[in-house]
Amino acid sequence: MATALFITTDDLKRNTIIDGNVDVDKFIQFLKIAQEIHIQNYLGGALYNKISDEIIAGTLADPYLGLIQDYIKDMLIHFAMVDYLPFSAYSVANGGVFKHTSENSQNASKNEVDYLVDKHREFAQFYTRRFLDYICFNNNLFPEYTANQNGEMYPDHDANFVGWVL
Repeated sequence: MATALFITTDDLKRNTIIDGNVDVDKFIQFLKIAQEIHIQNYLGGALYNKISDEIIAGTLADPYLGLIQDYIKDMLIHFAMVDYLPFSAYSVANGGVFKHTSENSQNASKNEVDYLVDKHREFAQFYTRRFLDYICFNNNLFPEYTANQNGEMYPDHDANFVGWVL
């Protein structure tokens, strides 16, 4: 089954520090991962599947189109960056795992990358709180939001990731 991406790779490039020349194959899987893990977590399985089916069928219209444009797009952009940044300097090839370097630049340290991840997580949490406020107030427009059953994911109502508790 094909995965319908809720945003384009151009949306990600235009709204983040990803350079326009970065090969889409370097980050598209992280866009898919962010959508399937984070976005589905907040939409719940039924609403996620409804939007995905509408995109595949080419019939996405309001209020679902507006939900993507006004709320989900920004959430997904920053969740994708949270997932992509730790892997951005690496590639796997026949010879092993490689870390890319440049002649006229310096690699970011782990602390610097962690800082960028934390900033994008803050952005994602902000947009997620906006989404949750909207969807809770307007859930009558999206009956799928509360229609999860059996093995479908139920939507998470907390936008804050506070780390692991041991």
